[in-house]
Amino acid sequence: MKSKSTATLPPASYIDTSAALDAAVERLSAADRIACDTESNSMYAYRGRTCLIQFSTPREDLLVDPLAIANVGALAAVFADPGIEKVFHAAEYDLICLKRDFDFDVVNIFDTMAAARVCGYQRIGLSHMLSDLLGAHHAKKHQTDDWARRPLPAGYRRYAQMDTHHLLALRDALYAELAAADRLEEAREYFADVTRFELKSDEFDPDGFWDLCRPNSLNGQQIAILRELYILRDELAQSVDRPSHQLITNKTLLQLVKSPPRSLKQLYDLRRLPAWLIRQSGDEFIQAVRHGQASRVDYRPPAQAAIPQAVVDRYSALHSWRRQTARERGVESDVIISKDALWDIARRRPASVDELGGIRGLGPWRRKTYGAALLAALNGRAS
Repeated sequence: MKSKSTATLPPASYIDTSAALDAAVERLSAADRIACDTESNSMYAYRGRTCLIQFSTPREDLLVDPLAIANVGALAAVFADPGIEKVFHAAEYDLICLKRDFDFDVVNIFDTMAAARVCGYQRIGLSHMLSDLLGAHHAKKHQTDDWARRPLPAGYRRYAQMDTHHLLALRDALYAELAAADRLEEAREYFADVTRFELKSDEFDPDGFWDLCRPNSLNGQQIAILRELYILRDELAQSVDRPSHQLITNKTLLQLVKSPPRSLKQLYDLRRLPAWLIRQSGDEFIQAVRHGQASRVDYRPPAQAAIPQAVVDRYSALHSWRRQTARERGVESDVIISKDALWDIARRRPASVDELGGIRGLGPWRRKTYGAALLAALNGRAS
């Protein structure tokens, strides 16, 4: 795909009907590779959703509007077709959104951010990569906008189009670098890792407040107040359809716990909550604080299994090996191997390279390249 300046870029095809989607799927299915991206409103809604799906082929750019089309399931065949390479930049969140919202399985991906990390690039944001490798300008000014807004403004459309328009050219530039450095096999293994994720439940966890207690040394009564406010925050966030951590930050919750207000005036004086929220729900905050102060329940954190010291020691040795190997390679440490894989190795203590095969994140390339060194580090030997 030849790069075009934004000024001369033809508008993307906006797909907002089932008939237009069927026609678009036919064109996408005929391509051997397509660039893909998504936009969501996760910063503006209690539960975010995918609001736009972008595609680019060598011939056109398309914007699919899943808020306007009742069922975008026709795209499933495109994403699942192993004969079509899907090019993303930083694919993981896009893949999570596509699976969560539409149950799409995406196979045969090329992740340009992952490829850049394997190549040792430090500036791996899309705008930096486009500028540094292709000389294309793409300001990320709409990155944090509300993508559920309709009608979608022209500036949003152009921004979304630019997210995929140059991706195929960027893919080709990075592919050439990987091939020249004999890193294609490593990159493909990295891409496959990106597609293996677990969807986390988006259900509210009423015990999630313990994550704030542990690093902040709260006493028993403060913990009780925090629990009440933590649950109230989620209820209020649902009622106004806002992300809970944006409606009331964790820092604000802790301030309310450490300086518990006894009246609406004290709540206003703290200057930690927006005035509209105090007007709407101030009495509920005061009541939650009172419930916490009156609580006689001995709240105890969920039990955490202790990690045997021998496992910790093995992990530390593996972690040191990873850091040194990454330094020698000129890449970030997690490009070598993930922390989760290191912990798994430390716990299982495999005795041979073959036994490394059951560990997630250790594909054939990593086992062949790093297996002997991992076993040496695991057993306290110089690699």
